[in-house]
Amino acid sequence: MKMEKLITVLEAFLDSILMALPKYVIGILVLFIGNYVIKFLISVLAKRFAKRDLDKSLSGFLLSFIKLGLYIALVGIAVGIMGFKSMSLTAVFGAAGLAIGMALQGSLSNFAGGILILFFKPFKVGDYISNNSGTTGTVERIDLLYTTLVNDDGLKVFSPNGPLANSVITNFTVVMQRRYTCIVGVSYDANIKEVQNLLLKVIAEFDAVKATPKPNVFVHNLGESSVDLKLVFWIERTEYWDVVFKVQQRVKEALDQANIEIPFPHRDLRIISEERSI
Repeated sequence: MKMEKLITVLEAFLDSILMALPKYVIGILVLFIGNYVIKFLISVLAKRFAKRDLDKSLSGFLLSFIKLGLYIALVGIAVGIMGFKSMSLTAVFGAAGLAIGMALQGSLSNFAGGILILFFKPFKVGDYISNNSGTTGTVERIDLLYTTLVNDDGLKVFSPNGPLANSVITNFTVVMQRRYTCIVGVSYDANIKEVQNLLLKVIAEFDAVKATPKPNVFVHNLGESSVDLKLVFWIERTEYWDVVFKVQQRVKEALDQANIEIPFPHRDLRIISEERSI
């Protein structure tokens, strides 16, 4: 009798699986087909956003948000096709959502940070920025949770939107010109006026150096081994680094041609010997 009951239970179980199998197959097919449909829709939307010249920061964020919503809807449709009850699904998704929300508090903060970045626009895609955490680079993408930067070494840096939105951000792209300061040490034997005129002449060789504010060279410090002069001038943002490197080279060349010494630190060493009586 027990064997007969076991066989009956197994047969009923197999019958239920066979009856439900088409639903599961259809649900899985919906997932696979829906995945390709979503990718196609996202690519179409990306092209439409680009055609309408929508802000790249906003378009990247919207595409990520739409993709997430479509995948959630796809999973819901597939699960419904498989025959799961809506009430039980609601309870499961509610419990899962609560657990995921508690586990991903940082991610929710990053999501809110992404919205703040898009709303207040401290930077956008293509801007060169830095923040107080030491992250520096060109903004490549602003997604739901992370902002992708490309640093000066060509490496991609993924910065969480939450901390990024709450940090002090320096946007170098929005300024039209930047100030450069350089310290040059010369010998105490040098004629300070002559050195100042020479350095101003070097700076004047570069068209990218702004005439206003006026470039200036003044005595910054009387050091132990040198008189330290400070050069201060403003440069067009787009030519900043190129001019900085060339100015430094020309300063050294001009001082060498004028036989003006750039002294290195030195110390006087005195040896005092005591004669010992035997």
